[in-house]
Amino acid sequence: MNVLVYFLGAVFCYILAYRFYARFVARSVGESRERLTPAVEINDNRDFVPTRPSVLFAHHYATIAGAGPIVGPTLGILYGVGPAWLWLVLGAIFFGAVHDFMALFTSIRERGSSMAEIARKSLGPVGFLLFILFTIILIILVTSAFLSLTAISLTSLRPLADLGLSEDQTLLRTTVTNGETCGIVGGIASMSVIVITLLAPVLGYLVTKRAIRTWLAYALAAMVGIFSIWVGFHVPVTLPPKTWMVLIAVYTLFACQVPVWIILQPRDFVNVQILYAGITAMIIGVVISGFYGLQVTFPITNLAVGQAKVGPIWPFLFITIACGAISGFHALVAGGTTSKQLAKETQAKTVGYGGMLLESLLAILVLIAIGSSLEYNDYMQITWPEGTAGNPILAFALSVGHLLNGSLGLSLAFGTVMGILIVEGFLITTLDSAVRLNRYLFEELWKTALRNPPAITRKFWFNSGLSVLCMLILAWNQGYKLIWPLFGSTNQLLAALTLIAITAWLHRAGKRSWFTLVPAAVMMITTIASLAYYLFVKYLPSGNTLMAITDLLLLALSMGVLILSVRQFLHRKPRPTPHVSV
Repeated sequence: MNVLVYFLGAVFCYILAYRFYARFVARSVGESRERLTPAVEINDNRDFVPTRPSVLFAHHYATIAGAGPIVGPTLGILYGVGPAWLWLVLGAIFFGAVHDFMALFTSIRERGSSMAEIARKSLGPVGFLLFILFTIILIILVTSAFLSLTAISLTSLRPLADLGLSEDQTLLRTTVTNGETCGIVGGIASMSVIVITLLAPVLGYLVTKRAIRTWLAYALAAMVGIFSIWVGFHVPVTLPPKTWMVLIAVYTLFACQVPVWIILQPRDFVNVQILYAGITAMIIGVVISGFYGLQVTFPITNLAVGQAKVGPIWPFLFITIACGAISGFHALVAGGTTSKQLAKETQAKTVGYGGMLLESLLAILVLIAIGSSLEYNDYMQITWPEGTAGNPILAFALSVGHLLNGSLGLSLAFGTVMGILIVEGFLITTLDSAVRLNRYLFEELWKTALRNPPAITRKFWFNSGLSVLCMLILAWNQGYKLIWPLFGSTNQLLAALTLIAITAWLHRAGKRSWFTLVPAAVMMITTIASLAYYLFVKYLPSGNTLMAITDLLLLALSMGVLILSVRQFLHRKPRPTPHVSV
């Protein structure tokens, strides 16, 4: 089938959803132009900072659109293009975008509270404790998976012949591996990330303190991005994977403690320019290639192979493709950082619902690029090799390279590097934001679980250090292939628990809530099934004690939240309360 059918079909569905369904949800919850947001009311110049919509959207999108909407479809296409496309489109419209919008809106109405704090108001102190423990475990899993993927992708190499380059080429730096000359692809992205991070405080100062014009901020961000790539081509950084793990862990320990305008916001603003450029190039490539008749050649359905490699299509397609359809991690971003920076309540729909649709579009582009521009055998060899971890980010990057080479005439090598660059900055961004969020959650946990918390538990470095240490230990001992299924299950289960807490919040306020209750129920059943399957079919038979214990703990926590939620609906009538700011 022509690539335009998949692309234009998705775009049409997204436009209709934003125009009608997002508006319906906003009206149902009482979106207001007049209410002050926490960023305006509190404005502490550290976490609560009113931010321009374009800058905030860039930060929010860069944070949620990490490796998830790229790695998920790259792995999930194994089940076939058809099932993956349907889940991405329908899941994003009715599940993920509603989840993101409502998580952001609810947090705004609760003065920038995290989803754990909202769960406390909706489900009581026990619900809060269960929710916060569950969330901490999820963030450790997501940061571990992304740290492992980062280390793999930053060391990506590819034979020159596979990149369409001769031995005497001068575009890429090279190294010899197993007697074969390979181009250093990941090292370019490594240096780009380093340069962007070093220049981020300058851009942050100009945007936040000097209030430069928006067009100038965009221009400077684009210049920083281009300069970082130029430096990367000339001075690529190559280090062993575990060295990268340690260095990135140390960086996140410090970066997650400084004000958001110094590193987090400006670096995201630069990174998102690269992502916007990459998405635009992919869209142009798909459209041009479609007019030339490019077909998606991967199987429409491929259930037997998917089951052999991962497990049955239900529930595993729905947890393998997580972030492009629905992601619990997005609620942590919405309630952890974005809600504290939103200047107007009416911007929540654009940032929350619109941001999720744009992420899903990225996932659709990934699906199309891989399904049309990479040989199926090459895909299997790179992504699902026997006995090794595989490199899904490299598979995606090669797909982008082939797509842009065939449509825009870019060299295969340059297009592949662009594919790596699209991903790499966001892996680091996600790690930074996630550890910052876990710092908040640990602080909340100690205040709730301990009557007189020791002074050390109030220290930034202690809570950040605990988050980073757990991330590093898990990534060091478990590869991303082992972590990803449990991360996917946990991520989707957190989305279900978030929707349950929001449903309870709406129920107490006397608002309609079926648009959050239905996806909550579907995702709860799906993810509990995946956790049970992996516990009894994978972890226990293989003797993986650490993952089995984690799986059991997550099941116990989720059942506890579910029981509390049922009691909430059975024993409390809908009524507005002082705790629900509607």
